[in-house]
Amino acid sequence: MMEKLVVLASWVSILSFLIYGLACCLSDKLTAEFERYGVASLRRLIGTLEVMGALGQLVGLCYTSWLLPLSSSGLALLMVCALVVRLKIKDPWLASVPAIVLCLLNLSIVLDKWG
Repeated sequence: MMEKLVVLASWVSILSFLIYGLACCLSDKLTAEFERYGVASLRRLIGTLEVMGALGQLVGLCYTSWLLPLSSSGLALLMVCALVVRLKIKDPWLASVPAIVLCLLNLSIVLDKWG
């Protein structure tokens, strides 16, 4: 049962980071959002890290078990950074819910595999 939950959590994370990461890299529509965060110059880097993390999770889930928790650790750290930025710009806490959920989701994957 627990293994099925980890697989589900992994797929939610993979799809979320792949979609948002590609949007960061390929769409200029997110420029204003990243300007509001004060990190406009990092938009494509952040998107690339998200795509790489999602692909790492996918490879880890399907082929190499050690890569799943490693990629999940990186994505959880990225979400911690996102939360710090949102606190810094004084966003309402509801705006931080996606980052909190994705951070906790990835931490649960790490704890299941390395805990």
